[in-house]
Amino acid sequence: MLYQIASLLLDVVAGLFGGACLLRWYMQLQRVPFGNPVGRMVFALSDWLVLPLRRVVPSIGRWDVSSLLGAWLIELLQFLLLWALLGGQASLVSLPVLAAFGLLKLALTGMTGLVIVFAILSWVQSPNPMFHVLQRLCDPLLTPFRRFIPLVGGVDLAPLALLVALHIGNLVLGYVQASVLMGF
Repeated sequence: MLYQIASLLLDVVAGLFGGACLLRWYMQLQRVPFGNPVGRMVFALSDWLVLPLRRVVPSIGRWDVSSLLGAWLIELLQFLLLWALLGGQASLVSLPVLAAFGLLKLALTGMTGLVIVFAILSWVQSPNPMFHVLQRLCDPLLTPFRRFIPLVGGVDLAPLALLVALHIGNLVLGYVQASVLMGF
């Protein structure tokens, strides 16, 4: 039971800080301005790690590699701490692979959260400053679905289809992760 509690707490902390690093990377990739509440929160949660990494790891075009590396390092630290709590029973070599899968899972889970909040805000039509930020983050993923899914009674079902696709991606990722880890 103590391991489950520690695992949950580590998952929350790694999700918060790793998710902020991933969101920073994605916002920069989509050229979303950071002068909004979401951007300020992302900077506050990720500057401590990303800025020192930026001195060592340069960006590649529009790809902020230091933000991606920061998110991966947070996931790696999470799995290293869990490994230590288990008494080092698993192979230490598997930890970087677990961190990579954890990063992908974090990205899929984070995008799921963004799409859910965006869909809810789109129904309400309130003058919320976060709506435009979320729209710029979600639209690149929703556009392919909108090409094939027409509006139904004025309701956009593309977010629902994207959520199903993200869930399927999470299922496939879990299966691939289990298959890869069986080799260790």
